[in-house]
Amino acid sequence: MTTNFTILLVDDHKANLLVLQRMLEAEGRSFLLATSGHEAIKIAQERDDIGLILLDVQMPDIDGYEVARLLKAAPETSNISIIFVTATNKDEEDMLKGFEKGGVDYLAKPLSKHLTRAKVDVFEKLYHYQRELKQALKAKEMVNGQLERFMHVVAHDLKSPLAGVTGLLLMLKEEEQLKQAPELMGFLDMAIDASGKLSDMISAILEYSREHQDNQPEELVDVKELLVQLVHFLFPPANVHIHIQDELPKLFTTRQKLQQVFQNLVSNAIKYGDKPEIEISIGGTDGEDYYQFYVKDNGPGIAEKDNDRIFHLFEKVDSESTKGTGVGLNILKLLVEAQGGKVWVESVKDEGSTFFFQWRK
Repeated sequence: MTTNFTILLVDDHKANLLVLQRMLEAEGRSFLLATSGHEAIKIAQERDDIGLILLDVQMPDIDGYEVARLLKAAPETSNISIIFVTATNKDEEDMLKGFEKGGVDYLAKPLSKHLTRAKVDVFEKLYHYQRELKQALKAKEMVNGQLERFMHVVAHDLKSPLAGVTGLLLMLKEEEQLKQAPELMGFLDMAIDASGKLSDMISAILEYSREHQDNQPEELVDVKELLVQLVHFLFPPANVHIHIQDELPKLFTTRQKLQQVFQNLVSNAIKYGDKPEIEISIGGTDGEDYYQFYVKDNGPGIAEKDNDRIFHLFEKVDSESTKGTGVGLNILKLLVEAQGGKVWVESVKDEGSTFFFQWRK
């Protein structure tokens, strides 16, 4: 369906406007008439469908150049094409002045019907091309947004099961029978390496698509149920013991964001655990505006000098230099701070760490 092309005609003589309108009338065109510069500005500001303005230069209130300058200065009218109409011979300097004010072409009086129609026809085609391009770009952005949201959901859903698969492979590697079979151990190392690379790819996808997380709907989230499901899909090894506090709240929030924060902390506690028996505790306390959650472990701990640095992008402490990417805790920090909370760590070197974060009620 062809979009109507609206032309604003501006001249202080009503007879000139009617002649120009009759000259340009064609199917799919509509006209707005203004007999002063101020009236033209008012009409242009009130309408959002004007595709072209034919603007007389000599007018008694304000001249066409000033009208063009004011229209181009206002965001809502800055993209309207303007053709100046003048009864005087314009030298190069005057024409450049018109172009500087925002005009795109000139027509000299007395107007040639064929030349005037030809020029307006060109601008009408350009107007329709621009609208079609804008609509195509808008549709493309919509499709891209849907694809990226789908990509985020798929990557997020793959993250936990993959962590479980990696954990099971690591457990198999400790089996004495397999240690006696070098060829099988080689294949197992390849599988572990491949799963690690796949996990890094998924993390990169989540990082790339996180800008669309703001569009995720809020829902009533049972935190205890969320954590039970999360731990189940992490498939923790037998030497990992995860204790979840019995009394945890139900929050009206974005489930995926809260799950991503917990998953990052619990996964790190498992990954960096250095004790024969890894103990992890998850819980929280009620505050005035926030619920304060924690994830506590008995891992290697973090030196006091690194307590703030680990939340910076690509920052890693020495003990995790070969394991981490330096991205996860930074994303966690952004997610928590996006809803007004804060995140911090209390740690004792070689004894363990407790990560705290606030989540708005």
